[in-house]
Amino acid sequence: MYNLVIYIYLLGVAIASLFNEKVRKMWRGERDAFRVLREKVDPEAQYVWFHAASLGEFEQGRPLMEQLRREHPEYKILLTFFSPSGYEVRKNYEGADIICYLPLDTITNARRFLRIIRPVKAYFIKYEFWYNYLHILKHRQVPVYSVSSIFRPDQVFFKWYGKQYSRVLKCFTHFFVQNEVSKELLAKLGITCVTVTGDTRFDRVLQIKEAAKQLPIVEAFVKDAPLVFVAGSSWPPDEEIFIKYFNEHKNWKLIIAPHVIGEDHLKQIEKLLEGRKVVRYSEYSENSEYSEKLKNAEVLIINCFGLLSSIYRYANVTYVGGGFGVSIHNTLEAAVWGVPVFFGPNNQKFQEAQALKACDGGIEINGYDDFVRQMNELVAHPEELAKRGKAAGDYVMSRAGATKVILCNTFGC
Repeated sequence: MYNLVIYIYLLGVAIASLFNEKVRKMWRGERDAFRVLREKVDPEAQYVWFHAASLGEFEQGRPLMEQLRREHPEYKILLTFFSPSGYEVRKNYEGADIICYLPLDTITNARRFLRIIRPVKAYFIKYEFWYNYLHILKHRQVPVYSVSSIFRPDQVFFKWYGKQYSRVLKCFTHFFVQNEVSKELLAKLGITCVTVTGDTRFDRVLQIKEAAKQLPIVEAFVKDAPLVFVAGSSWPPDEEIFIKYFNEHKNWKLIIAPHVIGEDHLKQIEKLLEGRKVVRYSEYSENSEYSEKLKNAEVLIINCFGLLSSIYRYANVTYVGGGFGVSIHNTLEAAVWGVPVFFGPNNQKFQEAQALKACDGGIEINGYDDFVRQMNELVAHPEELAKRGKAAGDYVMSRAGATKVILCNTFGC
């Protein structure tokens, strides 16, 4: 049944690639993967294989790859992606020796792929459970590890109709899971090679913090500002809430890094700002001719990528978008700086958001009135703002260390 579904999916991808650029990139990348491997694989080398579905999973696997590179340079690293949103952003990542798409999980593709690579170990990040690859790896006696995985009762593995597919989980040598619930669920399936290590993303955000960029343009904008609010990865429903508030509370400087930076969205944001003094990041360089306008601006819109994790450092309060849509974005990148983090209600599947709420470092809002009440409370009680910020930072620090535990268990300390 699984293989039939895969072939139907393959046909669907082929058809969709005619109409959708993202699907077309994935389709071409998967077909091109074997050429990349033939050209780049060193037959004398030993490869450790990391597979990440997309960019988020890559960030979870990155601390492992980089520490492995430092501690075991005798191994080469193969990194594969399923999604273009991961591959296209990280195809030039210097921490891996070979980067390509993972060919779709047919029996033929899996055998061919593993015959070329001959990995000595494999790490699948979080939600990756490819039936044919995993069964062939097990048959070849290759140790396979699931990293930063998290399980919930509503997943197919724990339903009566998912019993056959759940067998794929027994192909793993060991699970390094995020919480005790995941361990207990796996135990119900008879899987006991499980260690609760937490999430490697905590290690990653601490790395990001240590390597944070100095941003002279942002520093010029926030200079002498009494209070700074940074909204990251925001969507229109988020912006309609916090912009309305700051149009009435002009003693704050506002930095907005929207998730979508297309011109239509940027104009929509500027329209909401009701005549405020707004500047876009891309308008400026470090030239003195821009300094006065930048200094007098009230709102800075970040209309480029790659800066947000460093920008959070300038905030007194942060907001992470997406919680009024499909799901919230990365709250840890903000929390690591020791500042309170606001987010919308769609955060139930995110363990870190739940934990931030529990420790008072995260603040969930359900609409404008809720945001006003919470913000006014923080402004009226600066000691509460500081307390909540410390709670957020302490939470991130307390969860660090998963990378070391995983590598010690899979390579030895």
